[in-house]
Amino acid sequence: MHLDRLTAYLEGGRPPGARLGHPGCRDPRPPARAEPVMLPGLLYFATESLTWTGGRAFYDPDGDGRLPARAYLLTLGQFSDIAAQEMLRRPGKDLDLTDVLHRGRAALGSGRYETLVRADHLDGSPVLTFTAPWRSTDVPLNAPSAAYLRHIAAGIIAAHHWSARRTAEYLAGCPGAAGRWPVAEIEALVTESGSPGPPAGPKAPEGPAGRRRNR
Repeated sequence: MHLDRLTAYLEGGRPPGARLGHPGCRDPRPPARAEPVMLPGLLYFATESLTWTGGRAFYDPDGDGRLPARAYLLTLGQFSDIAAQEMLRRPGKDLDLTDVLHRGRAALGSGRYETLVRADHLDGSPVLTFTAPWRSTDVPLNAPSAAYLRHIAAGIIAAHHWSARRTAEYLAGCPGAAGRWPVAEIEALVTESGSPGPPAGPKAPEGPAGRRRNR
């Protein structure tokens, strides 16, 4: 969602706070257009991110709710190369989008970001993304790291001009973050006021319900 994050995919590089970098796309040009969108579905956190630690962000297009996102006008090659980098593969091969454009879904494999989704349309063009093959209710959830949440929150604020509070309330309600990241702590990640520094990690509630469910 954040343009700086997209630029790391396009030009290559490592986003601030990330452990791993990206080789970049064959075509490193910036997107021809960017628009904020609200997609039908749900944002949730699961598995373990090698780049950020903590849970990865996934899109459940069949989940209840609306998901703030940003649509970028990219070439086929750029979209294909970004998808390859998300699967820690070398970019260089164009994807066949025939099935996802006609059916709305296309499974390229069983990997965590190998399911293509036609999430919506924008000015007559399909809005495409990729996610995991499973539903949010099918996998153990995993709380995201502070660095990852900060990056996602900054992207939402930049794209949709939400307040830090509204952004924090939204993310605190997403499965995986819910019950693990209080609204105030998320808000402190993206504002100068509040906490003097980002928390070391989410605080688990007392009792058995607070046990972290790792995958």
